[in-house]
Amino acid sequence: MNEHKTNKRKVWIQDVTLRDGNQALKKPWTKSEKESVFDALVALNVNGIEVGFPSSNRNEFESVQSLAKKAPKHITIAALSRANEKEIQTTWDAIQFAKTPRLHIVYPVSAFQIQNVLKISNEQVLEKIFNAISFARKISGKDTSLQFSGEHFGDAIENFEFTIKAFNTAIEAGATVINLPNTVERYRPFLFVDMVRRVVEKIPSHITVSVHTHNDLGMATATTVESFYAGATQLEVALNGLGERAGNTNLYETAIALHQCGEDVDLNFKKVYPTAKFISDLTKIPIGEKSPIVGEDIFSHRSGIHQDGVTKTIGQKKGAYRTFSPDFVGREDEEKISFTNQSGAKAIQHLLWEAGKKIEPDKIQILFHKAKEVSSAEENRTIEIEELLFWAEQV
Repeated sequence: MNEHKTNKRKVWIQDVTLRDGNQALKKPWTKSEKESVFDALVALNVNGIEVGFPSSNRNEFESVQSLAKKAPKHITIAALSRANEKEIQTTWDAIQFAKTPRLHIVYPVSAFQIQNVLKISNEQVLEKIFNAISFARKISGKDTSLQFSGEHFGDAIENFEFTIKAFNTAIEAGATVINLPNTVERYRPFLFVDMVRRVVEKIPSHITVSVHTHNDLGMATATTVESFYAGATQLEVALNGLGERAGNTNLYETAIALHQCGEDVDLNFKKVYPTAKFISDLTKIPIGEKSPIVGEDIFSHRSGIHQDGVTKTIGQKKGAYRTFSPDFVGREDEEKISFTNQSGAKAIQHLLWEAGKKIEPDKIQILFHKAKEVSSAEENRTIEIEELLFWAEQV
């Protein structure tokens, strides 16, 4: 399981729920709601939290400032700004109260954005980046963490060498974290991951490389996990995969995938499921029953072949048909076996055993055929334990 363990870098979980997640909600959170989400993130023990976009409105500024003041020292508190001196100043005015603050400045780097949105020259882009980061360094002091995000980095395949110039310009001006966003997911993970690897090779080794991926094609988790092995240390994620359009990289999926590969992740995994339920209730966005990690149905088994393996490995650390135990992520449920017309005799035996009833193997077979017949005849429905117990008294 640990063949890909790096042994060199530790995973840094940077949560962006309060900024990227909140801005995509149909009804953005109130100040008190943001505080409750912040408290949940602290309890999860993430490494960093991006708490908002303070220059966007007064309420956002006050919320960011309040969260910065209450933040513990061991969690880095970031806030986003565009590459505009007035906005950078506003962002610093809000975030400076954190014990470990970070200014996060974003500016486009892809040829498409430069030509179609900014409509300026490459030289002007570099000048804008240098001036913005220099100003941020000037007002925040020499020890404050500064992050530069090259927006639409995932689109920068055609002007990749320019993006390297942009990132090195930001570093020269004082940036300590370079963030590589897949602002819109357009391609297979390998292409983005290869770009990450090439950036890592071309910037100073003391600079932290971060990735921020969106889930437009449903591959954000895979892209983020593989980016870690390409050299990115900071992974930007969101609770329940909240975010613009199809959402940001899911925190739970990313953290547990890396944990399963043997990486050290500081997360309090026991808080994962309760946090997911809390966020779902708060946003009124339901969790899909087949959602990885937190879906209601992920420990259910209905296939006869699967049920045989499950019954033989229940209680073991590694299950035949599960990645982790429910209690690992703070769930109180267990692996569930139910009987449909797809199930086997092992399901009958297990369900009766769970109900405290043991009967002979030949009678199990009789009940199996009875249950299969009834399920198939009645719209392939699930057979309930009460029915099995009733039939068991008759055989």
